[in-house]
Amino acid sequence: MPSSMRDIKKRINATAKTSQITKAMHMVSAAKLKKAERAIKSFRPLTKRLSNVLSRVLSSDHDLSHPILEAREINKTVYVIISSDRGLAGPYNNSVFKKAEKYINEHHQSNDEFEVAALGFKAFSFAKRRGYRLIHDEVIQVRDDVQFIDFQQISDTFIKGYLSGKFDEIIVFYNHFINTLQHEVKQTTLIPLEHNPLLDYDSNDGSTYTPIYYYEPNAHKVLQDLLPMYVVNLFYGMILEAKATEHASRMTAMKSATDNAEELISDLQLKYNRARQDAITTELTDIIGGAEALD
Repeated sequence: MPSSMRDIKKRINATAKTSQITKAMHMVSAAKLKKAERAIKSFRPLTKRLSNVLSRVLSSDHDLSHPILEAREINKTVYVIISSDRGLAGPYNNSVFKKAEKYINEHHQSNDEFEVAALGFKAFSFAKRRGYRLIHDEVIQVRDDVQFIDFQQISDTFIKGYLSGKFDEIIVFYNHFINTLQHEVKQTTLIPLEHNPLLDYDSNDGSTYTPIYYYEPNAHKVLQDLLPMYVVNLFYGMILEAKATEHASRMTAMKSATDNAEELISDLQLKYNRARQDAITTELTDIIGGAEALD
């Protein structure tokens, strides 16, 4: 067999094995996406309900105040970048990095004006390459089976840092899940909540009557306990959105890789058949020529 045919055959076998791997990864990501979608659908009502409760408390007394609700002069900003731990997810990570880097370059002259919280190995590596100052020394992994407790410590760091005056603003960059084929890179201010669109300071839940609520021990104490809970759950919801987007992006990327591999195999098979036909034709010509020479 000519060497060219051997090379083509090796490429076909190698591409076929790669296609099997990408197909398997596509199926795994599809299964994980279904689970992530269920988690989002189960969690979104909680965030909405907390927003309604918080809006009701705020509308009960317009004199209520809390540092988390009030913007102040910005001296130190924390940027939270949510990424994945692994690659092979198409533009999932790069789209977040580009948006975050563009925003940082437009609003800061020096890296001393902000700090970064990188969630996921890819974000941690990105921040290290850019020379950003991190508020944590170790990688905060965003595992597939993401749990609320995984980010409790970093959430407490945000809240305590803001209340103590160490941070003045916390902005999150993440991928918002729309559907399997659509996602949007969002930039959301986690703290302060002054411009949070989910909060309505004059909310009456759309009712035709005005309910009267009593708060024990008082509305101010309820607000103090409710706000940190709301911020933590809002942040966890962003992580769930990002995780679903990661699975969808990886599923789409692996599907495209599988399709490309199958197309390449088809082209290589055609080349192999042509080379084989040429080899057969050459051998037949030699045989016929040899027979004629004997005659």
